[in-house]
Amino acid sequence: MEGIVIAFMVPTILFVLVVLPIWVTMHYRGKEKRINSLSESEREELLLLTQQTERMQERIESLEAILDEQTPDWRRGEV
Repeated sequence: MEGIVIAFMVPTILFVLVVLPIWVTMHYRGKEKRINSLSESEREELLLLTQQTERMQERIESLEAILDEQTPDWRRGEV
């Protein structure tokens, strides 16, 4: 009877001390990577927003150039 208990305890102890910590670490590391990464649709949306931002920046720069020509003091609020 004592031999059977030892036969079950040794692999159980080895599993708990060696395999289980590695398994838990790898599980949560993979889970963290999935959470922190962007999906394909999120990447496409980010690219679209970046392009829209660049176009808006160009428009703002054009409008500021027009305002600088027509009303030089517009930046100081003395319009």
